[in-house]
Amino acid sequence: MAELVNFGGVVPPLVTPLDEARNVDRESVKSLVDYQLAAGVDGLFALGSSGEAALLSNTVRLDMLRATSDAVAGRVPVLAGAIEMSTERVIELLPGLEDGGADALVVTAPFYTRTSQEEIDGHFRAVAAATNLPVFAYDIPVSVPTRPSREEILRLAEDGVLAGLKDSSGDDANLRALVMERNRRGLQEFRVFTGSELMVDAAIGFGVDGVVPGLGNVDPSAYVNLFRDARAGYAGDAEKLTRARQGQDRLIELFGLVNAGDPARMGRGSSALGAFKTALMLLGIIGTNVTALPYVTLDSAEADTVRGYLESAGLL
Repeated sequence: MAELVNFGGVVPPLVTPLDEARNVDRESVKSLVDYQLAAGVDGLFALGSSGEAALLSNTVRLDMLRATSDAVAGRVPVLAGAIEMSTERVIELLPGLEDGGADALVVTAPFYTRTSQEEIDGHFRAVAAATNLPVFAYDIPVSVPTRPSREEILRLAEDGVLAGLKDSSGDDANLRALVMERNRRGLQEFRVFTGSELMVDAAIGFGVDGVVPGLGNVDPSAYVNLFRDARAGYAGDAEKLTRARQGQDRLIELFGLVNAGDPARMGRGSSALGAFKTALMLLGIIGTNVTALPYVTLDSAEADTVRGYLESAGLL
């Protein structure tokens, strides 16, 4: 495994701004990156679930990564999703991701086909052996039904195969146990991120190193403040802990915008990603709210719903 950059803090998973022809809107990518960096984020994650990576062509994916890394210009680490169904397909992506400016890779277990823990182990070892970049496991059972077990993740961490974990499982008890066991084994360099934007204050309390919040696209400053306040709060500053909890409550309310899409005409993915993009469009950060096919783009009535959430949160 390559030498590990000190990843941690708030690392929003960027949406992929698209123009009307569904090509990468590079001007909007730069605007989005500038918006994030001005808020003080600690890194950026391109080509994750919020980036619609599973729906984009390889050409569009690599264009998004290059546009992101060009805009970041080395100011924070850029993590890139190497998300494909099989080991060989992930390995095929690696040269493009490396050349595109990734500082680390985020990799799921294989999906579509059924796999065992032994096969998942072999998958991560093969990917890590094929790259000089740090590899983070991505636990997202809504999309990858066969999850790497807690023991499997820790074994790969001990063997130097994995640099960290992005946990989007929603299983906070398992995540807490993993952090406890990581610390017991002296693996503090293994970086653990929660992907739950709704439980950041609690997750910091039990020791995660960072958060990867999809809603951070829309309000990155709130997550930066929440993370810092929670860290200080659990270190003994009661006033900042109270402020962190209040900040989390506000973000839970803002998160309601993901339900803006009409379920009669779109799925939850279209609604959530469409809401993030619509919010950014209304804020003047990106040019359109176009989503990748087969997602359905939010219409004007649904955009008005998103606008209401932004106004209630004081963002408009």
